[in-house]
Amino acid sequence: MAHAKPDETINPIGPQEHREGPDAKELKRRELIVNMGPQHPSTHGVLRVILELEGETVVNATPVLGYLHRCFEKICESWTYVQIVPFCDRNDYVAAMLDEHAMCLAIERLMDLEVPERAEYIRVIVTELNRIASHLLWLGTFGLDLGAVTPFLYAFRDRELIIDLFQRLTGARLFYSYLRIGGVRNDLPDGFLKELEDFLDYLDRVMGEYDALLTNNPIFVARTRGVGVLRPEDALRSSASGPFLRASGVRWDLRKNRPYSIYNRFDFEVPVGTSGDCYDRYLVRLGEIRQSSRIIYQALRDIPDGPVRADVPKVIKPPEGRGYSRIESPRGELGVYLVSDGSATPYRVYWRAPSFYNLQLLPAISRGYRMADMTAIIGSIDIVLGEIDR
Repeated sequence: MAHAKPDETINPIGPQEHREGPDAKELKRRELIVNMGPQHPSTHGVLRVILELEGETVVNATPVLGYLHRCFEKICESWTYVQIVPFCDRNDYVAAMLDEHAMCLAIERLMDLEVPERAEYIRVIVTELNRIASHLLWLGTFGLDLGAVTPFLYAFRDRELIIDLFQRLTGARLFYSYLRIGGVRNDLPDGFLKELEDFLDYLDRVMGEYDALLTNNPIFVARTRGVGVLRPEDALRSSASGPFLRASGVRWDLRKNRPYSIYNRFDFEVPVGTSGDCYDRYLVRLGEIRQSSRIIYQALRDIPDGPVRADVPKVIKPPEGRGYSRIESPRGELGVYLVSDGSATPYRVYWRAPSFYNLQLLPAISRGYRMADMTAIIGSIDIVLGEIDR
């Protein structure tokens, strides 16, 4: 019985596989296109990055957005001002208190509304506490991206204590719906300030553990130092902000340079880097955790008694006009632009998301590095896709 001839379509290259010639040389020079994400866990959400590679070297990295688009701004333009404040939590969902703060400030500016002193102190306490929780989440996931499991477990252990405090205060663990136009929803429960002070004392003690695990870890340093360098002139030209900007040596923090709320009453430093690489971004965020703790200590010491919300009408109708507020979120300058036509619904809402502006610099800080460095580079930006796509 004669044997059947093998199916030559199984290997379409066939006998050309080992030939050397003009076509083969051209193939070796050709750049390779690789999709990183949107399913890849190190893209920190549904982000797709189109990598152009020459061997293992990154020639270009193009972020592709839109996998989480939810029409946030257009939805807000059909809801009342009261409704959209808790809806803001869904943007930067790991720093929801700061989202609410930005929106409340913009509405209060339209209304020329004065917030009670105690409410201002409570806002500072909860937003700085949320900043610490956000940075701890970033610290743990960034370490995990680079193969360090223990810092991930430690960071989530400590973040859980903050979430427990928020649950005691607001009844929620992620979307808090706590800040209100003119103040906050409710006063601090009995014993809350003592529990918060105990947590800060604990946090001060364990911060050295993160230094011991990562700061001088030779593997971590080798994966981050000199990788993903962002020059200060490029950062300023592209409107970068937050720790991403400050790691490049630019000392710009809205809490210091354009104080809002009552931040001009607190004594704290603005950590900055010198090299603008992934390692400096890590050091800046670690320093910001310590400075946020310092701010909260001062707020606990000086918080006055009194009401926690101004007298506001049941139906909020700001006068016609425009208002813009900006705050320093864990990712940078978070801005809210509102246009009022005098009704209970905003005519126009625009949300300036710092992650969106920071992410546009991904191509600039990726070129010339290896594909294996992309995990560290993307993670070091600290993006949240909820506020990018919104």
